[in-house]
Amino acid sequence: MFSKILSTLANCFRVPELKSRLLFTLGLLAVCRVIAMIPLPGLDGGALTAFLQEMRGRSEANSLVSMYSLFTGGALERCALGALGIMPYISATIIIQLLGAVVPSLSKMAREEGGRVKIVQYSRYLTIILCLGQGFAMTLGWENPQNIPGFSNFRGHLVIMEPLWWYRIQTVLLLTASTMLLVWLGEQITERGIGNGVSLVITIGILARLPATANGLYYMFFPPVTAANAATAPGGKNVFHALALILLLVAVVAAVIAVTQAQRKIPVQYAQRSVGRKVVPGGSSFMPLRVNAAGVMPIIFAQAILMFPEQLLMKLGGRFDQLGFLKSLGMLISHGQPAYLAMEATMIIFFSYFWVATIFNEIQIADDLKKYGGYIPGVRPGQATSDFLHWTMSRITLAGAVFLAAIAIFPVILYRVLEVPFEVASFFGGTSILITVGVLLDTLRQLESFLLMRHYDGFLKKGRVRGRF
Repeated sequence: MFSKILSTLANCFRVPELKSRLLFTLGLLAVCRVIAMIPLPGLDGGALTAFLQEMRGRSEANSLVSMYSLFTGGALERCALGALGIMPYISATIIIQLLGAVVPSLSKMAREEGGRVKIVQYSRYLTIILCLGQGFAMTLGWENPQNIPGFSNFRGHLVIMEPLWWYRIQTVLLLTASTMLLVWLGEQITERGIGNGVSLVITIGILARLPATANGLYYMFFPPVTAANAATAPGGKNVFHALALILLLVAVVAAVIAVTQAQRKIPVQYAQRSVGRKVVPGGSSFMPLRVNAAGVMPIIFAQAILMFPEQLLMKLGGRFDQLGFLKSLGMLISHGQPAYLAMEATMIIFFSYFWVATIFNEIQIADDLKKYGGYIPGVRPGQATSDFLHWTMSRITLAGAVFLAAIAIFPVILYRVLEVPFEVASFFGGTSILITVGVLLDTLRQLESFLLMRHYDGFLKKGRVRGRF
């Protein structure tokens, strides 16, 4: 199997067009990593970087900073040009998509010819606005890290080596320009590379954490022994723990692939009809309904919202003596606590249904089927078809939502209960594994389509890498 994969990768470089696309994609991804490594001018980020490395693995860092740093490829921890990452563009796209579900003019524009181009342009404008706001908030946070959630124990100070307002202006402009450059690089990968540009930019940032994960895995089995803890240093894990981790990782990846590719095929029959002087013959097809149609978005929504209640309650309880009970409540719902996990699972299930409701319009699908002479066998066209699709999608969405909730809280259980280092546990679930597996599957599918068009074998001996639809 391994030799088959190597030969297939060699075939990728035998196709001139595919070879140029691969090299072009790798070059732009290298540029993205450089953006995540170059530090911002006028700011000594060494103190912040040292603090984040010290706090790595603690709940204060995991709840807010580690999640955002995941999507920036570690640029936030380095105070680098790409500290904002590509998340403002993702947020702008989500906002425009949600507005399209409630604003009729945007919904109509999305269905018109050339309307998608305008919507993408609106997303770019909104990205600039979000970058300016988030960039300014980030500059203020770097000036006084004690005001950032999770940095209350910060013992140092950052050195601003330029006039205050000049530092603020140049930092905001550099952060905004870097994010827009990442967006442009992602679009170039989509058009001239192997596709999935923005997704690959995020994925390469996630995979950049592999060295830190390997380091944490090494110290998990071979803990460092110093003069201070030579007598009390615990022993490392044994070979059985390693075997269990490998089997667990394989099982998690297999489950994520299965659910990501899983779909319910609804049979659709088309009747013979006349279009002008032509007679269009009937036929049979199917409508694929994905089990995990919401993707990773419910986890991102839930974790983003749950970042703030703990910090708000802790600040209010610490500032006002008569509200001391709020501090206890904040500790109760802190990251990793049972109440936090229950709230996170509930919100993931809720947002799964919410996101599916915005992207799956069963009424429009039923109308389109009726318009083009299609029907689901055994179901009346019109309202009955709409009700059937709504009922079916609700059932399969529940299975996908429960799986998302389980995969989101699984790393926390590994970290809290089994004492697996957080860098290692984060690769056993959550947004990391979902994004990486989903993007790699789509990329393999596109590479295989290139190879099959050139009469080369794909990555599998039998069948092919199935698409999501």
